[in-house]
Amino acid sequence: MLEAAGVGAVEERVYRFLVGVREADAAGIAAQLGFDVARVHWLLASLHDKGLVGRVAEPPDGGPERYVPMAPDAALRPLLLRGHEALESARRGVEQLAEEYRAGGRRHDAGQLVEVITGASVIRQRLRQMAYGAGEMRWLCKARPVALAAAENDEEWELLARGVRYKTIYERELLEGPGMVDNVARSIRAGEQARAVGTLPVRLVIADRSMAICPLVYESGEGVDPVTGARAGAADRVGEPTAAVVHSSSLLDALIALFESQWAAATPLHVTDSGELADVDGDGPRPAVHLADDERYLLSLIVAGVADKAIASQLWVSQRTVQRRIQTLMQRAGALTRTQLVWQAAQRGWLA
Repeated sequence: MLEAAGVGAVEERVYRFLVGVREADAAGIAAQLGFDVARVHWLLASLHDKGLVGRVAEPPDGGPERYVPMAPDAALRPLLLRGHEALESARRGVEQLAEEYRAGGRRHDAGQLVEVITGASVIRQRLRQMAYGAGEMRWLCKARPVALAAAENDEEWELLARGVRYKTIYERELLEGPGMVDNVARSIRAGEQARAVGTLPVRLVIADRSMAICPLVYESGEGVDPVTGARAGAADRVGEPTAAVVHSSSLLDALIALFESQWAAATPLHVTDSGELADVDGDGPRPAVHLADDERYLLSLIVAGVADKAIASQLWVSQRTVQRRIQTLMQRAGALTRTQLVWQAAQRGWLA
């Protein structure tokens, strides 16, 4: 039981005996356990060196030296810590040797530089493995109608909390997908560095400077982009989900350079005091996303001074629904009154 802490089975037996009797001399231990007295002396010396037994200061009547057990948690914790450090050092050594082995194989076999994997579950599992072993993740997220569900994005927030750095570039169309504003805003608040561009040339995920995954083919029908989690468009839906895993090479260096060039050209995103996702450019903050057409129409009616009942009639909804939608817009704008909502909408370009 205690061998992992460096305590042998026989030593453990002697220690457990002392725990039961609380105090004994070598001859008494030997008689009870059926050991040779000389062997018991050696075992007690070993246990004493490990901090598991102590000697009674002054044996009564000048009798033989007696021993008492020490608290196991205080004695064994340093031993377990040293064992853990040794195992961790061995693990790092194995990982280094494994990487040297793979690197040597890639130098002699160019086919190992690019690995093709197939299937959404396989690709996502590989992405998780990359993320949990990386210090920095870089993402190019192209737009498709449905974004990665927030419930499936806990992994990034967990890794951000652990100190993994995330740099992500989003296509603007992707930011307009359902739930993406809140999703990206939460990631930024958690520490993600995010930027936005009009279009991206490719979907891409890079882990440190050691590996990248680039989807090649998306599943037919209602396909899902295995990197961003977004639903694939008709032009992309040509087969089983397939991706290229690119290892350390000139090709990986080129993909990293591609990311950095896109990063330099993209506009930084941040979260405003009111919780809005906004761009930061030379003219200051401006909205990162725009209102839906029905929201814009509702705002235009409010600006025109149309009463709620008339708005409800025009939109074919109840007056309560109109009031709820107006409250939602006010919350997004950080407005307390309709007058403030109109002013904020003008400032944010929602009516442009």
